[in-house]
This record gives sequence, C-alpha cells and structure tokens, in this order.
Amino acid sequence: MAMSRVAVLVDGDNVSPKFAARILRAANDMGRVDVARVYSAVDKPSDWQTTPGFRCMGAGVGKNAADLLLSIDAMELALERGIECFLVASSDSDFTHLAQRLRERALYVLGLGEEKAPVMFRAACSTFTLLTNNPSQECAAKPNEHPSAFDCEIRKAIAANSQNGSGVRIVQLATLMRNKHGTKISEYPEQTWRGYLSKRPALYDLDPKGAEAKVRFRPDGFCRQ
Repeated sequence: MAMSRVAVLVDGDNVSPKFAARILRAANDMGRVDVARVYSAVDKPSDWQTTPGFRCMGAGVGKNAADLLLSIDAMELALERGIECFLVASSDSDFTHLAQRLRERALYVLGLGEEKAPVMFRAACSTFTLLTNNPSQECAAKPNEHPSAFDCEIRKAIAANSQNGSGVRIVQLATLMRNKHGTKISEYPEQTWRGYLSKRPALYDLDPKGAEAKVRFRPDGFCRQ
C-alpha cells in the first residue's frame, strides 16, 4: 500500500521543542513525513532552531506572522503538493479555520497541543491529542483505537460505498482496498480483515460472521477531541 504523505506544521511560538520527538513519532504513525516545519518570529530565539528533523521558517516580526505563514503554507501543500495528512502542533485557536478548511477537502488533520488548547481547535481537527509532561497521559484510548492514515483510507472506502449508513460487506472492503491501494491484509499482523477491524472497536462496528457481514465506521472514533 502506498503510504499517505504527511506534513508536520508546528507553531514554534506556542509549542515547546521538548515535544519534538513526540511530534515526529505521531507523524510517522500517520504515513511518510515529507514536510516538517516549525514557524516562529525571527526576533524570538528558540531551541527549535537546533532541533533535528525540522525546517525552521522565519516569519518576520509582525503580529501573528508565524500563524499566517503556517496557514498559507498548509493550503499550498494541500492544493499544489498532494499532501493528504496534516499534523498541526499548536494550542492556539487561530488554527481552527485552517483545520476546518483542510477537512472540507477530505484531508486528515491531527492536532497536537497542551491542555490550554481551546475546544474550538480541538473539535476542528480529525483527531486531537494532548501534549503533556507525562507521555503516558497523552492518550487515554486503548491501543489501536486512534485512527491511522490507513484507517482513514478504510473510512473513505466505507463512506463512499455505504448506503444510508448500512456499511459495506467486509469482502467488498477487501476488494476496494486491494484495487485502490494494493492492500494485502495477509501482510498485516492480524492476517484477515475481520481480525484487523475487530481489534479496533472504537473505530468499527461489525456484523456477526457470515458471507454478507458488513462493517461500518464509528464517526466518534474518527473525530476525537
């Protein structure tokens, strides 16, 4: 399966570089990281400038200059570069409109921010994860219950082929994913589609076993705050 292209965009004036490693881990879980940038005002020296793995983008010294440049670049990446997934690291409500606009284009947006992140920004993201000083507290969900880039492609396939929310047959989903993405579920640890889907109960509802068994995605699982 071709990996989704990922852009990491960090509000360097708002997010500490101590979270750099965690941000990159989250991005790599989404797919292939093609862009990793940190935006900050040039008159505010920051340890981001010496943090490996990120390209620092000086945004001048104007009010909200870093926020504006980040948003402009995000839309350029979405419209002209074919980026499919965005990780926006910030605790600033200014990025609410950006997250909403990206999602309207059927793109996946993972928001990362601290406890102070406003509910409007959290809700605008496809998924929002807290950055805390204790990494074990960042994700309260069980393993495999946060949607990956692969899960987002599964959701798209189900949504495009489901009638009135009835879902699609699991055997049909296998064909759809194989034809579009070259997916061979036998290459995954679970070996079968039912095995993969059933291990993610927060993301999928399945019918009992049978030739006509269907799967439906759970909207709340793909819209975590």
